[in-house]
Amino acid sequence: MNAVPAVGMTDLPTDAVLLDVREDDEWTAGHAPDATHVPMNEVPGRIADLPDGDPLYVICRSGGRSGRVVAFLAQQGVQAVNVDGGMQAWAAAGRPMVSERDGVPPDVI
Repeated sequence: MNAVPAVGMTDLPTDAVLLDVREDDEWTAGHAPDATHVPMNEVPGRIADLPDGDPLYVICRSGGRSGRVVAFLAQQGVQAVNVDGGMQAWAAAGRPMVSERDGVPPDVI
């Protein structure tokens, strides 16, 4: 089995096309401003909804789920890269985040 391509936060382009595969409650709590949200379990049925990225950077909370999605997408011929450390690393690096909860600052749950 081939290793899943991955990138650390320091090497993630600022204009990366992001696919966030976390669950709805995680997304609502805090996410990257320009990310597209498709929960991991919905990815197989929503390939057409994925953003165009070459490559597509896939992110979750810590990198586990996104790694599985990257492996799946590779089997579908989609060039994708796992974001190591996920949204936890994103937040720790001070990258911008937004929340879908009115009046509540973004957080990674």
